[in-house]
Amino acid sequence: MSSTRSSATEPADFAAFMKQREEAAAAYVCGDPSPLDAIVPGEGAATFFHPRGPFVVGAAEVRARYDHDAASFESGGTTHFEVLQSGASGDLAFWTGFQVAEVRMRGRDALVPMRLRVTEVFRRTEKSGWKLVHRHADPAVEEKKVVGLGG
Repeated sequence: MSSTRSSATEPADFAAFMKQREEAAAAYVCGDPSPLDAIVPGEGAATFFHPRGPFVVGAAEVRARYDHDAASFESGGTTHFEVLQSGASGDLAFWTGFQVAEVRMRGRDALVPMRLRVTEVFRRTEKSGWKLVHRHADPAVEEKKVVGLGG
């Protein structure tokens, strides 16, 4: 996980979890959703705002969508996170930035480049640790760093 800006006060367990999260992303872009399934809640609240527009509500529905979408990928892809901000306080945590990938889509020979703007929110539970409760991802069309409203 490359990080350009991160909170120095993040709990150590969240930093370790983010490594697990990025490993889950790497498996996912190779068609294996099981590491991601392990960090999605089994029930209750969860949301996914899909890069192509639709959204999914509910833990079971989100997990089913992730499983369905992972089947679009074949082994041989790579991904990493470019974290712009991250933080954790109490039982809530987040990261925002970019997910950069080269993936093999089913039925295509060539690697397909992807760059997504991502915001993810996590909730820590006593019995199962950090869980991904919200993901918003959309294509990063053009990067413009806005410093102020007048600029």
